[in-house]
Amino acid sequence: MLEAVQAFHDKHDFKNNGGEELTYRVALMAEELGEISACVSKGKDKAKLAEECADLLILLMGTAIATDFDLAGAFWEKMAALDKRSARMVDGRIRVSEFRDV
Repeated sequence: MLEAVQAFHDKHDFKNNGGEELTYRVALMAEELGEISACVSKGKDKAKLAEECADLLILLMGTAIATDFDLAGAFWEKMAALDKRSARMVDGRIRVSEFRDV
C-alpha cells in the first residue's frame, strides 16, 4: 500500500507542489475524519464508511512519506506499548490508556 501512495505522490509531484506540506496534510486528515464521523452519525452504508477510512489511511501513509518516517516501524512500536497498558471501563466503554490519573 505504501508503494502505491508513493507512486501517487510521485505522479502528481506532491513534493514540489505543496502536497507534502504538513499543515495542509493535517487539514486534509481532519476533513476526512469529519467525513468518517458523518458516515457514522448519519447511518451511511459500510461501503461509504470504508471509502472514507481508506481516504484517511492514504493521507496517513502520505504523511509518513512526506516526513520520511517508518510508518510500519512506528505502528509496531506503538502496538507493543499499547499491549502493555491496562484497560478500564470508562462511561460503559472499554478504554486502553496510560491512565495518568492513577
